[in-house]
Amino acid sequence: MPVSSLTRYPALLALLCQLLSLLLCWLWLLALARLLGWHLSLLGAACVQGAVAALIGQRLGLSRWWLPINFGFVPGLVLLQGHALPPWLLLVGFLILLLLNWNALIERVPLYLTGSAAEQCLTRRLAALPKGFRFIDLGSGLGGTLLRLARQYPSAHFVGVETAPLTFALCWLRCLFQRNCQVRFRSFWREPLAGYDVVYCFLSPAPMSPLWDKARAEMSPGALLISNSFEVPDVEPQEILAIDDWRHSRLLIWRPVAAAQPDGHSASG
Repeated sequence: MPVSSLTRYPALLALLCQLLSLLLCWLWLLALARLLGWHLSLLGAACVQGAVAALIGQRLGLSRWWLPINFGFVPGLVLLQGHALPPWLLLVGFLILLLLNWNALIERVPLYLTGSAAEQCLTRRLAALPKGFRFIDLGSGLGGTLLRLARQYPSAHFVGVETAPLTFALCWLRCLFQRNCQVRFRSFWREPLAGYDVVYCFLSPAPMSPLWDKARAEMSPGALLISNSFEVPDVEPQEILAIDDWRHSRLLIWRPVAAAQPDGHSASG
């Protein structure tokens, strides 16, 4: 399976990063020991392995929240040696990860967080819209981008939908006191898209084709569908905004439903 396909399955990609890092660090430390007689402690070697795993994960496109997991996994195992932890504690840790990233299992949509550069690019694009626009984030994650946009545009109305239980709870709490922002525990497949001026998503390649069909059927004429990084297969975006980040990401923008012209005909967009 190519690495690009593994981005749909971040847990498998994280495991690959760990295995690659273990191999590279073992070869490197073996060479240092043989050639220079230099030996690291077990914890030191584990920290080097974690740093390399985190770097590999970043380069292969893992979301930022995977980086501390990749870094701390092997050092954590070393630190836990000789400590008898209760089984329920390990179960709680597993459940927290599951509840944060539930969508990766059921919809192949991992928890991707919009980076600061992408958020700034999106903010500039929204500035061209009328003041009272309506915006929906399909998979609002931890709610940081949704909340900051709502504060930036207080006369607009913002909605986030999320189905990962713990992720939704954190997002809902963060946005609770922002008057022009709502967060709903709902799959974006069940959320009608009519009435929104902007539909924003940062999902994965898997749902983009059916999402395009949903957008074509439900979105208002002239409304914008904005995807962070992921393309709609065989559909050219009408706007492409480059993002100045290490992944060279892009905001891809479509108008799925052509706006009507004054003579009653539809614009081709």
